[in-house]
Amino acid sequence: MGDRYSLQEPHNPWIKSTPFFQGLPDAVVELALTHLVTRTHPANQVILLENDWGGSVYFIFEGWVKIRTYNLEGKEVTLNILGKGELFGEMAALDEVPRSTDVITLTATVIGSMPSQDFVKLLQTEPLAGVRLSQLMARRLRQVNRRLRLRESDSQSRVADTLLFLAEGQGKKAQTGETEIPNLPHRELSSLSGLARETVTRVLTKLEKKGLIKRDQDSICIPDVLALEKMIV
Repeated sequence: MGDRYSLQEPHNPWIKSTPFFQGLPDAVVELALTHLVTRTHPANQVILLENDWGGSVYFIFEGWVKIRTYNLEGKEVTLNILGKGELFGEMAALDEVPRSTDVITLTATVIGSMPSQDFVKLLQTEPLAGVRLSQLMARRLRQVNRRLRLRESDSQSRVADTLLFLAEGQGKKAQTGETEIPNLPHRELSSLSGLARETVTRVLTKLEKKGLIKRDQDSICIPDVLALEKMIV
């Protein structure tokens, strides 16, 4: 499962600033992190498997993971891409049932694991933690609903929405005001959008020619998010 090491000090201040922990009392956070352990993982490593029992909740310090399942035909479906500051595994911790999806690293990744009982205790003792988790789950539900509504839209709308979906979750504002997202492999964008990989490649090229995106090896830059939103019909 990768190299293991205890929570070290520069992670401590960083994790306190993540959306889930932001605003929680320092003493509460310190207690919740008592048994947190971090591990490093290479790309393409399975972190969790569907039907595993949930013993931990996971926080991403660095890197990217994908949440996947399979449809009735056995085809892989990417449900989400998560990056730095996100958490996963919370559902199995809350309802004490086997996990419903797989989690696989897309890049070299550093992940902290918190025992499920510590996570549940935090929710029980700190109301703001429950609010933060509710906000996270509401945002993810809105994203899934939007993507489902676009399943019958044209390919350009679906690729544009996938890019906006990534921008909402993990977009970073550059000094120029542009939004940067990771330049994921086209197979991942294909799975997220429900389109053939060749179709995704073709649409990305069109969007780039129109100046709606700019690409390099590591990132996709969206100069104007509103302009890209207007491409969705």
